[in-house]
Amino acid sequence: MTATASQPSAVPPSPPAAARTWPVFTSLQGYRRAWLRGDVIAGLTVWAVLVPESLAYATIAGVSPVVGLYSAVPSLILYAAFGSSRHLVVGPMSATAALSASIVGAFAKGDDPLFLTLTTVVALVTGVLCLVAGVVRLGFLASFISEPVLKGFIIGLALTIIIGQVPAGLGVEKGEGNFFEKLWHILTELGDIKWATAALCAGCLAIILVLRRVAPKIPGSLVVVILGILAVKVFHLDDHGVDIVGHIDAGLPDVGLPDATWTQYKDLVGPCLGTMLVGFAEALGAAKTYATRAGYDIDPNRELIGMGAANLGSGLASGMVVNGSLSKTAVNGGAGAKTQVSGLTAAVLTLFTLLFLTALFESLPEATLAAVVIAAVIELVDIAALRRLWSLATPSVRALYGTAARYDFYAALAAALGVLLFDTLPGLVIGVILSLLLLLVRGSHARVAVLVRDDTGAWVDGERAGRLARPAHAVDGVLVVRPEAGLFFANAERVRSAVRALAAQQNPRLVVVDAETVPFVDVDAAEMLSTLKTDLARTGARLVVARDVGQVRDELRAALDEHSQPQLYRDVEDAVASLPATETRDAADGGRDERGPAGTGA
Repeated sequence: MTATASQPSAVPPSPPAAARTWPVFTSLQGYRRAWLRGDVIAGLTVWAVLVPESLAYATIAGVSPVVGLYSAVPSLILYAAFGSSRHLVVGPMSATAALSASIVGAFAKGDDPLFLTLTTVVALVTGVLCLVAGVVRLGFLASFISEPVLKGFIIGLALTIIIGQVPAGLGVEKGEGNFFEKLWHILTELGDIKWATAALCAGCLAIILVLRRVAPKIPGSLVVVILGILAVKVFHLDDHGVDIVGHIDAGLPDVGLPDATWTQYKDLVGPCLGTMLVGFAEALGAAKTYATRAGYDIDPNRELIGMGAANLGSGLASGMVVNGSLSKTAVNGGAGAKTQVSGLTAAVLTLFTLLFLTALFESLPEATLAAVVIAAVIELVDIAALRRLWSLATPSVRALYGTAARYDFYAALAAALGVLLFDTLPGLVIGVILSLLLLLVRGSHARVAVLVRDDTGAWVDGERAGRLARPAHAVDGVLVVRPEAGLFFANAERVRSAVRALAAQQNPRLVVVDAETVPFVDVDAAEMLSTLKTDLARTGARLVVARDVGQVRDELRAALDEHSQPQLYRDVEDAVASLPATETRDAADGGRDERGPAGTGA
């Protein structure tokens, strides 16, 4: 079920400020008995999805399926205690599970006990990083991966996960390497397919996808898990070459720190920063989606603390890294959850599963788990989102950015290819670098609009007025420009060049910089304005600034002496009026500028 498939039930307003005294379980303040039924039903529904998916995601992380259940119980309880969302469901997830496998694989290849130990260490280190980031209020960190780059990264990750599950679904040996190497290995193994395994995987996958479409409230993953176990019991599929999960230790996990060295903890700090960033971005997106629908606020810093507590709990319970799940949060909201009582209910039911039902999962076919994983991540291969990014480059955007107009699309594609070619962690690094480059590209391409006066006397963008056939006219001897961004070192020279080019075309006596849409300037930009003032003076034009905001005015006065500063005016009309009347005439009154309204991009 997707986030768009359901709406969360109405949630009452937050308690008054005077009542906000609970340091934990804030979603339970002011709890009403009438909400209990909906929360419990939602918890049951989440449990039905959580158990099979946790088993499956543990296999993505490269550990025993039961580790997913070990992780689910403490993460649900501790997030409910410290998080700020009333709907978010926390547990093992495909993206962070794949990142965990990639990180641990670099340190413990071929060593199963060490692999399990370091998987737990990844959860602990990620938890500590989240807690520290939350305490020092670094909730803005999620912004360091742009949405297009995150989308591309997730697409690449989903394809990598799918190709990693195909061997289990076909009953062939699993290959090594990147996505394309694994794909080629599968193609070479097609002659050794175990047809019973392949048929079981295909059937389970078909059931999940059909139920998702025709009966979305039925947990298809739980249905196929039950059917797979029954098929093994009734038809003895394990005697016909179908691999099953095998022995699972019943009961509770060992609680405490894993047997790892201090050096191993330190070595994992850098890679776990990436895991934290991806997990937090995904969780925050899911939490904000449902908070907006239900009418309450999310605190990003408290979300970091909630994610940190959940991961610490998971690590101390011999579990794996966890984060918020959009799909399970959608299930939770659609089933009627109002508070985190639903998550606590799912935790209790998962604990019951660990204590009494693990023996049932020993007969679970690995092909069924592969089908559950593929069905869970196939929707993340969002090709429609890539098409949408391509189409966002409208003619006006292309005129401004040129070849950079489709940078969002190219960045998403590059992030996806980075994962497919270089594995998940290098792909994440590529994604973060691309996000920062996009920020610089956006900042360095400040549009410079040419303003004209319309019939109401307002100064409007001449290019847009021309496209809309809106009556507007220039003023002879005056060039009014509006930089549409903050001015700083990355775009200052582009803006200077754009204004000089416009002045060379129009030969004005007065150039007015309308700073209404300039929220800030730095020292480089202030020096640029001083230099531009000198440049224009050589051509007989005077540079002035109108409608500057307080920060801009303060920075100009602090960075430039009185002689270097452009003269400041309250608004554009005052600035235009500063040109002697003998030097100006309204283009509408016999002095029409034959060039007409114009605009330009930087």
